[in-house]
Amino acid sequence: MGFHDEYRLLDVAMAAYSRSGRQSSKLGVRPSASDSSCVEHNGNSYIVLRDGHCVLAVYRVRSTGALRRLKRWPEALNGAS
Repeated sequence: MGFHDEYRLLDVAMAAYSRSGRQSSKLGVRPSASDSSCVEHNGNSYIVLRDGHCVLAVYRVRSTGALRRLKRWPEALNGAS
């Protein structure tokens, strides 16, 4: 995945997160662009949205480039950056 692709996917994931309405369950916490990242794990690409203190959401990048929000994600992504 290229540098520009990562930024585009981060933007798409942040937009999807804000549209989901699920952020209200986290007391309106919004993901931080500087703390969020694109992570490779076991051959898969993920977008990990963080607020600086915890993981707010994880999206798996499909082979088509589409994102899928995960309800559960690999534990290793909690500390990855």
